[in-house]
Amino acid sequence: MSKIKSIQARQILDSRGNPTVEVDVITENDILGRASVPSGTSVGKYETFELRDNKENIFFGKGVLKAIQNVNDIIAPELIGKSILDQICIDQLMLKLDGTINKKRLGSNAILAVSLATAKAASNELNLPLYKYIGGVYTYSLPIPLINIVNGGKHSNISSIIFQEFMIVPVKANSFIEALQMGHKVFYHLKNILDEKGFSTNVGDEGGFSPNFDNGIEEVLDTILEAIHIANYEPYDQIAIAIDCAASEFYKNNQYDYSHFKKSKKETNIKSKEEHVRYLSYLIRKYPIISIEDGMDQNDWEGWKLLTHEMGDKIQLVGDDIFVTQAKRLNKGVKEKIANSILIKLNQVGTLTETIETINIAKKNKYKSIISHRSGDTEDSFIADLSVAFNIEQIKTGSLCRSERISKYNQLLRIENTLGKYSFYSKWS
Repeated sequence: MSKIKSIQARQILDSRGNPTVEVDVITENDILGRASVPSGTSVGKYETFELRDNKENIFFGKGVLKAIQNVNDIIAPELIGKSILDQICIDQLMLKLDGTINKKRLGSNAILAVSLATAKAASNELNLPLYKYIGGVYTYSLPIPLINIVNGGKHSNISSIIFQEFMIVPVKANSFIEALQMGHKVFYHLKNILDEKGFSTNVGDEGGFSPNFDNGIEEVLDTILEAIHIANYEPYDQIAIAIDCAASEFYKNNQYDYSHFKKSKKETNIKSKEEHVRYLSYLIRKYPIISIEDGMDQNDWEGWKLLTHEMGDKIQLVGDDIFVTQAKRLNKGVKEKIANSILIKLNQVGTLTETIETINIAKKNKYKSIISHRSGDTEDSFIADLSVAFNIEQIKTGSLCRSERISKYNQLLRIENTLGKYSFYSKWS
């Protein structure tokens, strides 16, 4: 049984040019596992602590040299000599070394990088695909991609669109490659439409277009529908729409401020939680929307109950900021009948073991899981393998451009090539 010989961390750059942590774990057989961690922009209040240096003269305070030092000087000496195959033991040891509730001492970015690199080294040591090593013999299906095509909110610096993401869902694709082909067709028809109408076709943090629409959310949805029709697909039947409201970003004083991201504050549009729910209900009646993520604020449990009661039996309601991939918060949501799905982000909780625990709780309680990237990501494709390892229904990894997004799609294409096209999870249920 091979053991860990060395662990080395370094500072690299993510897709926004900000520093992040990369870790190499090397076994006694000189087998390498390398992992890097992402970072979010729209960050939930209850996510684990991402350790930054806060030295303004170096990367505007975003350096991660403290986290690097914690890996090299604190974590590595404790893990060297441990079995590379004992993932749970390694993750628990790091949690004990940290000793805080939210990983504030060592940093979740330091801990997660070691956790993922360990899993990669173990899979390489056994000469197994990563998804097979993590998931075991019952790994068999690929997820439906939720393809980001329009960015708003904090993911765009020019758009005044209050909602953060507009995605298309190729619900009738028969393979993963066909799903990407369908998404590609709509994405580039949308680009042509925007160009013809004189809108910018620059892209936001996750690769979706960031046009500065004057008429807000419904203009976005109307334009996406136009692109779907021009691509000769039927809304609902072949391609549907998913939105990420990121409602915590515009929730102020127990109300939802739709004017929050507008460049001009002359006009305000304040909605109570009841009015906000009614507006979302109106949108799903008017447009082929089958999934709403973060429809309510992360602390608005009452609003979440209203939203779930109103449309929880009609569409997918995804909890991101309210659950932050943490077992305790998901269990509370299940108990209080909040949402019916959960977004899974590794860096919200900080170790692979804790992430798997949350996925298993979701499965047990019949909540759908959506594996997700972050807005500041790297070329590391770990989440692609994670989605297949647990036969996850869906994956969010951005648009069909920007290499840090495409790396996940390409890994899923490689896996499909291995498993065969019938491994695609083609039914939306």
